[in-house]
Amino acid sequence: MSMEGPAKAATDGGPADVLIRAAAEDLHLLARLHDREPDRRLLELLRSVPFRDHLALDLRRPESLAALAELDRGLGMLPARIDTSVLDGLAADFADIYLTHAIRAGTSESTWLDDDRLERQEPMFEVRRWYRRYGLRVENWRLRPDDHLVHELQFLAFLLDRATPEATRDAARFADRHILRWIGDFAAAVGKRCRTPYFVGLARLTAAYLEELRDLLEHATGEPRWQPAEPRARPLPRCTAERYLPGVGPGW
Repeated sequence: MSMEGPAKAATDGGPADVLIRAAAEDLHLLARLHDREPDRRLLELLRSVPFRDHLALDLRRPESLAALAELDRGLGMLPARIDTSVLDGLAADFADIYLTHAIRAGTSESTWLDDDRLERQEPMFEVRRWYRRYGLRVENWRLRPDDHLVHELQFLAFLLDRATPEATRDAARFADRHILRWIGDFAAAVGKRCRTPYFVGLARLTAAYLEELRDLLEHATGEPRWQPAEPRARPLPRCTAERYLPGVGPGW
């Protein structure tokens, strides 16, 4: 997308602008972790302290604490020396989730909200209109669509970085109408099908973090949560694809 650590802050107190900017930093971090597979340097940095110490907001919900514990457990299970075999295993799981979609956990909004579970459908164009309102665009939407998880996290971070009343309210509205409508399903699918506790924890933490962030935005702006007239209730898609392994068979 063409939009290229503050002190710890609790979500139940403190100046609103400080909390909002702190959340933007966290969203940038989460977007980076979903953007590409971890390398040795990143993994060593992440496991150097409990993951909650990498975040600016002090998460309180039980779901958030459980996800933090799972992510820490996944990082703690890595061997002291992170060699190529460890990185290959993580790369395989990353590919299964984000590239080949082998575990059937859609990483774009259209795959959850479109009736036929197709990519680049009306939800993507709705998201694109939000980006254009702020003069933003996705550079290669055919490779990674506008409504991809990474882009939606980046857009929320962009809005919160602005820290204006209108942009902050738009962050709440965008979250309600878009990412919060499907991130829980994504996290549930990864939790059921991914073999790596690291990615399970990351998916669950992202979903839990966004829920706590929405509470913060309501506190800061008074913008109540929006609910669709007909909440979507659909089963997770079945998983039938084979697991991708680096260097074995076709890939992306």
